[in-house]
Formats: sequence, C-alpha cells, structure tokens
Amino acid sequence: MARFFLTTAIDYANGDPHLGHALEKIGADAIARYRRLAGDDVHFLIGMDEHGQKVKQAADERGLSPQAFVDQIAAVFEDAWRRLAISNDQFIRTTDPAHKRGVRTLIKRIHENNPDDFYEKTYEGWYCVGCELFKRDNEIVDGRCVLHPTRELQWTEERNWFFRLSKYQGFLERLFAERPDFLRPESRRNEIAALLGQGLEDISITRSRLSWAIPFPLQSSNGEEQGTWVWFDALPNYLTATGFPEKGYRERWPAQLHVIGKDITRLHTVVWPAMLQAAEIAIPEQVWAHGFMTFGGERFSKSAGVTFSLAEAIDRHGADALRYFLLREVPFDGDGDFSWARFDERYNAELANAWGNLASRVIAMIEKYCDGVVPTGERREGGAVIDRADIAALPDYHAAMDGSRGYLLHDGAKRAMESVARGNEFVQSSQPWALAKDPAKRIELDRVLAALARTLARQCVLLHPFAPGKTEELWRQLGAPGRVSDQRFDGLAGLDGAGWKVRKGPPLFPREDGRGKQDG
Repeated sequence: MARFFLTTAIDYANGDPHLGHALEKIGADAIARYRRLAGDDVHFLIGMDEHGQKVKQAADERGLSPQAFVDQIAAVFEDAWRRLAISNDQFIRTTDPAHKRGVRTLIKRIHENNPDDFYEKTYEGWYCVGCELFKRDNEIVDGRCVLHPTRELQWTEERNWFFRLSKYQGFLERLFAERPDFLRPESRRNEIAALLGQGLEDISITRSRLSWAIPFPLQSSNGEEQGTWVWFDALPNYLTATGFPEKGYRERWPAQLHVIGKDITRLHTVVWPAMLQAAEIAIPEQVWAHGFMTFGGERFSKSAGVTFSLAEAIDRHGADALRYFLLREVPFDGDGDFSWARFDERYNAELANAWGNLASRVIAMIEKYCDGVVPTGERREGGAVIDRADIAALPDYHAAMDGSRGYLLHDGAKRAMESVARGNEFVQSSQPWALAKDPAKRIELDRVLAALARTLARQCVLLHPFAPGKTEELWRQLGAPGRVSDQRFDGLAGLDGAGWKVRKGPPLFPREDGRGKQDG
C-alpha cells in the first residue's frame, strides 16, 4: 500500500464555517476517499488555527476567554464536517499542548542549525488583522487589504524577531525548477515564480504585546516576551500532527499533498519550505491551490459579509447533494460561482431525474421480473455493451482524480455521471419491459438486468468520493455485500452482482419542486 498523507489548510477560529471552508474540505475528502479506493494507506488531516489577534478580538467581543471561545468554535466546525461526511483521520488544534511543543522545537532547531536565520529588528508597516500579515503596497487598494476590504489596516511599529527568508531565494528557485509539480495548478506556480523573480524579503515572525499566541522561545534583547506570528504557528501543524519531534514522525512525514486556497500559496510554497529547509526537514511533495467560490460574484467571506449558514445549504437538498454540486459546479483548479438556482437545477436534472431515477427503475424491474434477485445473465465475453463502455471510460475518470493531470474533481464527477447517462440510454435501447412480455427473450432480459445491476454497482464506487452516503445507500439497496468504501478500483472490471437480493428503498434523491427555493 502506498502511503498518502493529505492535509487541508486549518481553519481560522474567529467565526462559524461557511461554504468556502466546505468546498476545500469536501474536495480534499473526495481525494482521500478516491485514494482509499485505489488501495492507498491514507491519513487525512484537518483542524483549527486558534491563536492570533483576530481570535482574541472575537473572544473579547463575546465576553469569553480565548480558550473557551476556540473550544466552542472547534465544536461547531467538527459538527459541520460530520454532517458533510468528511472522513478525516485526525483533527488538530493549534492550542493542543503537543502542537505547541512541536512549534517551539521547530523554531529551536532552525536556530541551532542556522543561528543567523533569526534576528531582531524594529519594523513598521500596514498590518491586516484579517490576513495576520504585513501588507505590501501592491496588496493595498484604496487604503485597504485586497482580501479584506471591510477591515481597516493598522499602522504598526514594533521591535520583532525576523526570519531571514531572503537567504532561501536560491533554494526556492531550485525547488521550483527541479520539481515543477511542487505547486499546481500551473497558474498558481506562475504567480509564485513571478514573486521569486521580484526577490524575497525577510519576514517578521513575532508580535509584541500579543498575549494569545505561543511564546517565542528565543530571548529578546530587551527582555520582552514576544508572541509567535500566527503563520509560524499554523504552518507547522502538518508536521506536528505526525508526532514531531517524537521518534517515528518520519513514518508519516513528508506529506504527499497540501490542499489549500489560492490566497495562501506564498505561505505554503515559499515560507513553509524555507522553514523546513532551515530545520533540515523534508518538504512536502505537492501543494494544490484551489480557487475561490463566489456568491453573486462576491467572494464568500465572514469579513465581507458575503455568506449564509452552511446548515442552510446542507438542508436544501442534503449533504451528499451539496457535496456533489460543489465539486461538479466549481472547477477545482479555478474559481466558480454558487447560486441556489444552479443547485436546484443540477439536483433535479442530474441527481433526482438521472441517477436516482435510473437506480429506482432498475431495482424495481429486478424485483418485478426476477423476484428481487439479480440474474446471472449468461455474461458474454467482455460483458454487455454498457460494461465495455464503462470500463473503457475509466482511464479518463482516473486521470481527473489521481493527480496525474491535476486534481480536476469537477471533471471526475462529470466522468462518473457519464456512466449514469449510459445506463439510462441502455434502459431505453434495450427496453426490459418489452423483453419481459416475450418468454422467448428471457435470456436476453436477464442479461440486460444483470448488466444494469453491474453498472449501478460501478457507479456506487465511482461516485463514492462525491456522495458517500447515497452510494452506500444504493449499495445496500442492490443487496451488495460489505460496503462501497471496502471496494477497490482494480476490482471494477470483475464486479458481478449475480445473486444479490435487491431491496428497494426510498428514492435516493426525491425530486423537489419549490422547497425553500431562493433567488440567486
């Protein structure tokens, strides 16, 4: 089994989860589920980023201690991910004692290996609390951060510890030259290449008078205790989650894939590799930076006020429908827009009318014409035409999902749903109801229904990364043994449902007209 350690960005604990958070978690979960079906040993990490000025401010506004506040927020996030069937193996919090110990050890290791990498300096500039970053001139428009236009920038002057990022310019240039797939998609890699071309500046990695932070482990010249910059705390979560610095952490590290948003690529592909190089620790294999999702053309953002409750989106048509819609509608290598109208349209057309109706019709016909038992169907060499078409289409599905061409999950969902279209076309062309009227065509009827049962079973496997709950439900209705999650892609060609006892249940996706419809 190939090891596959997969992470998402940890979520900042200053408010409730929204659809933008969900897109990343659902996408990474689809990758994790796909890799498990491929037979990999997957470890899937998500978590919470719980320190920093923004968290302290949010806690103060609610009259809570920062720890009590982040405890509440973490519980809300975990509940949301359970509702969306996120199959993470680990949930890390940066307030965990083991994480804080790991961060301090990492900083000390950098200092031991490269004592000149940290130095003190008085710095002044515009600070964005939303980003927890000092902003460059090209990141400021009309006096505000381009990513947080509703927040006022704070002019900050203080004596901080700095990390000598400029020292790693050559290392990073070699990294991107020698490993062109380190950052994908290509558009994101080109952005970082342009940034490197401008030359790197050293970065401030502590804040004075920041109480809600991991204390920086080096002694300041003026004796003032400094709080570790939130990103120097947050980025190491991927490493501390493996048990670092305890023995055995290399059994999981380095990560095979970081899934992040495009707004934090510089931190993950410039700052983070430089930190690891300074500590003489292996860097991750790949970073995938997905785009933004907008609503009515505006980015989902708590600070910008463009949001609605995640629960509202889940309740619309159910968790699996939302998972499928987001990954089918929003390109995972670019930006996309959410609208209630498109959600309703895809739900009814693709899930209710196409897939749900196919499953309902096939199971009903097996019950009616075969006493509820999937027939053997005297399977021909290579199977029915639909078997051959499904198997022939698998390489395109895998190319969209396995990372060889990028993580094009929207295309993977499309390829899987093409099997549903073939199934519906096969029903119409073979007309089992007509075959059932002619006793002389009993063998052909059995062949058709057996082939349709096989294609439904394959759809359960192919669509499992997108709709895990409904695929397990359909698997049970087919009378298939075990669980979909126990299947493997290399067994699809030989998958045979002969003898399964079908049990028709409620519709997978009931058609819904006008339930809570909203304009958008």
